[in-house]
Amino acid sequence: MGALAVATVPVTPFQQNCALVFDRDTKRGAVVDPGGDVERILAAIERHGVTVESILLTHGHIDHAGGAAALRTALGERQGAPVLVIGPDRRDEFLLETLAEQGRMFGLADTETVTPDRWLTEGETVAIGGVPFAVLHCPGHTPGHVVFVAADHRFAILGDVLFRGSIGRTDFPYGDHDALIGAITTKLLPLGDDVAFVCGHGPASTIGEERRSNPFL
Repeated sequence: MGALAVATVPVTPFQQNCALVFDRDTKRGAVVDPGGDVERILAAIERHGVTVESILLTHGHIDHAGGAAALRTALGERQGAPVLVIGPDRRDEFLLETLAEQGRMFGLADTETVTPDRWLTEGETVAIGGVPFAVLHCPGHTPGHVVFVAADHRFAILGDVLFRGSIGRTDFPYGDHDALIGAITTKLLPLGDDVAFVCGHGPASTIGEERRSNPFL
């Protein structure tokens, strides 16, 4: 991936892969999907010496967004400058509005509702450590799920759309299996077999490996 580095921090009882993505030289980057365990995320940021420029959310589920508000506050105080929460697509607003309720349901008492500083739509780009990532809308797991793709670096952050050997759940009232498969086949597979990705849970993979062996595809 060239100058980009990625450190994954498993958080919450769901073992969600919070990702710290940063430029190896400048040490500037972003936190993607801070679902909780904010102190653990802060420790990883300090260990790698990263200045966090933004917090990115792929979607509105508690294990991906539950720590975003607290992390935004902590980083603002630590770094002395505001850190913006960016994403997902606004169609996940209803999930972000109920994060505190989700927290009570799953026994995660410190979960806070978060309002992003900027919503995302397909066709936009976000910068991580100076590297542009294209935003793709990939609904199905949630209505507003987005993924981040750095085509020049052959790297993507896919949240809960595609996993090694699996795909995102769609057995929610708002889930849509056909939409998820459509997003994978029309937006992710065409990225190229050499594109490596980190996902929301479990080990990383490549588009090519999933094209060849993922039983859901």
